[in-house]
Amino acid sequence: MALEIERRFLIKNDNWKEFVTKKIFIEQGYLSKNLDDWIIRIRLSGKDFKIALKKHIESFTNFEFEYSIPRKDGEAIMSNLSNTIKKERFFLKVEKKSWIIDCFKENNYPLEIAEIELSREDEDLNLPSFISKEITGLTDYSNLSLAKKPFSEWN
Repeated sequence: MALEIERRFLIKNDNWKEFVTKKIFIEQGYLSKNLDDWIIRIRLSGKDFKIALKKHIESFTNFEFEYSIPRKDGEAIMSNLSNTIKKERFFLKVEKKSWIIDCFKENNYPLEIAEIELSREDEDLNLPSFISKEITGLTDYSNLSLAKKPFSEWN
């Protein structure tokens, strides 16, 4: 069983850039329409397509199952989706912890979100200086919600 224990935060400054170890471009789309059930996502990262199934369990723990799919299949699925997002993903190492920063593009620009995956929900976490407000569990900031109602359309 694949469990994802993740916390998410807004970013208050660019101090995170000194910790970057790698960067990739991601485009992803959603076959799901709402957050209440399983979320089905397809993601293009580099030349690889993956399909993921996610389901919220409790607090900040989710089921997450991800599978590689053939490029031709991924292109066909992605070309028929209207709920998509694009983002640059930066991988960071901060005090022996692995962080991810997603810098959203197009209609979700200039939104930037920091994520950290934990081994358990009660794990101690020292927040780096670039972290602002915690948004874990705030559904408006979910990638599916951002694909349906982009950040640029918020009041």
